[in-house]
Amino acid sequence: MKHRLSTIFVLIALMAVLLTGCSLGRDASSVLPVVGTVAETIQQQLPTVAAQAEAAVQEVAQVAPTAAPEVVPVVPVPATTTEQQLIDLFNRVNPGVVTVYMTSGSGSGFIVDAGGYIVTNNHVIAEGGEITIVFYDGDVKTAELVGTDSQGDIALLKVEAAPGELTALPLGDSDALQVGQSVIAIGAPFGLSNSLTTGIVSGLNRQMPVEELGIATNYQVPNVVQTDAAINPGNSGGPLLTMSGEVIGVNTAIESPVRANSGVGFAVPSNVVKVIIGQLRTSGEVSYPWLGIAGGTLSPDAAEELGLPRETRGVLVSEVTTGGPAATAGLRGLDAATNSGADIITGIDSLTVVEFDDLLGYIVQNTQVGQTVTLTILRDGQPQTLSLTLGERPAAVPQSEFEQAP
Repeated sequence: MKHRLSTIFVLIALMAVLLTGCSLGRDASSVLPVVGTVAETIQQQLPTVAAQAEAAVQEVAQVAPTAAPEVVPVVPVPATTTEQQLIDLFNRVNPGVVTVYMTSGSGSGFIVDAGGYIVTNNHVIAEGGEITIVFYDGDVKTAELVGTDSQGDIALLKVEAAPGELTALPLGDSDALQVGQSVIAIGAPFGLSNSLTTGIVSGLNRQMPVEELGIATNYQVPNVVQTDAAINPGNSGGPLLTMSGEVIGVNTAIESPVRANSGVGFAVPSNVVKVIIGQLRTSGEVSYPWLGIAGGTLSPDAAEELGLPRETRGVLVSEVTTGGPAATAGLRGLDAATNSGADIITGIDSLTVVEFDDLLGYIVQNTQVGQTVTLTILRDGQPQTLSLTLGERPAAVPQSEFEQAP
């Protein structure tokens, strides 16, 4: 059993390592040079392309009269219901989307409050300098930085605006999303402002490693929304919206070997964004509740090796941080010598914990530092409850080989 359980933990660790391989584009440093290169290439090719096009037109003109007695008329086709819905949606929400310019490049953002508050990604503005906001109608304003959260990759900006001047986009309920639901993304891919792409929610409850954002920890951004709507460098910080016009995510990262869209994009969920910007508006910084454990989702094989039914679900506690909230409450981690003794978290307050993201998402979205929660655990196969007072997540901790809970 000891050997097989060790193998299972190695596999859990390997899964965590593979997850951290997601590519996160640094939009602010790459978008504008790409646009300049493309423009120069197009100018160089214009004479050749024009000559080829003229020759092709002459050839078609000579063949067409003999191929058909008359030219087929172009018949106007009215927009379908879906097309008209997209057109109306774009026209309605586009005034709330902005392009964020820094000295080093650009990204996207959106107005979250008509008083002048704008949301974007932290990595868009992380290099510092003057922040310029360009609105859909070409209006330009300088923004001040209200606050940033590097661990959630969210930044809150503010511009001066007259009453009624700005259009804010509402934040929806990301917990209500379903896989297959239609969504749109609006932003400035490759510097092309006010670009619309469409797709679906292709996955839910993904975890985005904070270390991909340049932070040296194994913390995760919970409940991340996956979409196949095209997201490219420059889209970062822009909204992912439902067909009703609600923002349900902030486009943040892509999974791609070429730093461009490959059909797998990720957005910080709106319910996490609500928590972050609420704290940024109040204090300019974000504090996360913290359990002080490392662990991962209990697999059927691991459950069997621990003498539990294979259908047992929960979070296997692999490590308890010395002096942390979990240690103070008496939670147990894995005994490295015997590969046994680990507690399994099966619930927190009234929520049943099936996988790691259930625990992480609940703590980030529904609790505060200093709040006492009730954990339901399995210890040596027997259910127990523990009261635990959440601490404040350290800014950085040594990386564990397992997923790090808050």
